[in-house]
Amino acid sequence: MEVIITQGRTEDIEVIAKFQVDMAMESEGTQLDKETVIKGVTAAMNDENKGLYYVARVEGKVVGSLMLTREWSDWNNGWYWWIQSVYVAPDYRRQGIYKSMYQAVCRDAKEQNVAQVRLYVDKTNTLGQKVYSSLGMQESHYLIYETCLIPN
Repeated sequence: MEVIITQGRTEDIEVIAKFQVDMAMESEGTQLDKETVIKGVTAAMNDENKGLYYVARVEGKVVGSLMLTREWSDWNNGWYWWIQSVYVAPDYRRQGIYKSMYQAVCRDAKEQNVAQVRLYVDKTNTLGQKVYSSLGMQESHYLIYETCLIPN
């Protein structure tokens, strides 16, 4: 099976949004409003400052996606890239799809002198944690705190 990793395109918006709705339900039991997610994906697709999508294609079909966001580190005088919104279609899991996307992100990050590639994962997502560890990622010493300003 040949996996092709590309940047997301506008014609991928619907499938990426569907992936996000499915991922929220699978990983957190959260029902997202699909129209809101489509607007969010579209906003990121139209403004690279909001996010950049990588998609995995098999025989032309989008089977996985992730979004990158960037954070400036004054400590390191460089960019941190955050991997977010990871999803691989169920029929394509455990076949190296995420690994292929991750390797493309790391390749691009090295080319652009990115200081670190990071991600966050739900505490209960032990399978995801194992995948990330198997690819050489390490648990950070940081905890994430948040304040929700817009009701979910």
